[in-house]
Amino acid sequence: MFAATRSVSAAAKLAQAARLASARFNSTLVLVDPSTGALPAGTLNAVSAATQLGHPITFVVPAASQAAAQPLIDNLQPLAPAKILVAANDALAAHPTTPELIAPLVADAAKAAGATHVVGTTSAFAKDVLPRVAALLDVQAVSDVTGVVDKDTFTRPIYAGNAIATVKSKDAIKVLTVRPTAFAPAAPGSPAGAPVEVVAGATAPGAASEFVKEELVKSDRPTLDAAKVVIAGGRALKSADNFKILYDLADKLGGTVGASRAAVDAGYADNSLQIGQTGKVVAPQLYIGCGISGAIQHLAGMKDSKVIVAINKDAEAPIFQVADYGLEADLFEAVPEMTNKL
Repeated sequence: MFAATRSVSAAAKLAQAARLASARFNSTLVLVDPSTGALPAGTLNAVSAATQLGHPITFVVPAASQAAAQPLIDNLQPLAPAKILVAANDALAAHPTTPELIAPLVADAAKAAGATHVVGTTSAFAKDVLPRVAALLDVQAVSDVTGVVDKDTFTRPIYAGNAIATVKSKDAIKVLTVRPTAFAPAAPGSPAGAPVEVVAGATAPGAASEFVKEELVKSDRPTLDAAKVVIAGGRALKSADNFKILYDLADKLGGTVGASRAAVDAGYADNSLQIGQTGKVVAPQLYIGCGISGAIQHLAGMKDSKVIVAINKDAEAPIFQVADYGLEADLFEAVPEMTNKL
């Protein structure tokens, strides 16, 4: 009887050890942009995508030290992660977003966490870091994921969003960038008090670039990826000064302004405002396109908007095919009139 009891006890311990090992080697690492200290746009959406992978979530925050990362750690705790890893390197104090410094730290953190997946948004930061992480891990990155079929299989748009590819990865670690607009944001709860662990790393030798400076544009308007209302202008605006009528309407609606690539290339709007396949992908509650014809590359960046309104003099403009409401009119007359009546 004593021997049998000991046998059961040993089996229980083995089972517990197996569960712990499984938990350790089945986790999803979510990369967090450390540049502002606040919760970056799209993080809640990335968490929602990561949750669908079925493993505990561990956040990884690149920073010079835990103290430097603490404001962001505090903002991440309400998302109830299993753990928060600080990928620490002193060089990040002076070079906070240099991908050559961050990628080795994230790769090391993925190994330390026993991650099966490394997830980030399709932000400029993650798109600069995660392909490097994939190269260091000797795996193939899967970009712009819009759906999780299972832990190995994902969907992503191709041909400017006109087709959806289903991709299956056989790599031991899957490195993914996810499109925030394709996933509902996760709901934060009460601070969970997840353990915080520092994973120190060495400076990457022979970095091909170095941090020079960072220029942040501050505005009272919401950012494009967070705005509920987007007023976008095309080349028909004819000048940068004429974009003012869009800003007036956006301010009345509590929104922000975007632009087509044609308007950006013409110098009418800053590159940071570009919406489309080679710009930002947005899905606001309300999108109003003013003087935008609706090139396929632009539609790829806004067609998931909840309500689409098109204003264009050309009744044959392709944007009317995806619009919920269309107004065949001169934008220089229609937009100011809309603003005055709000």
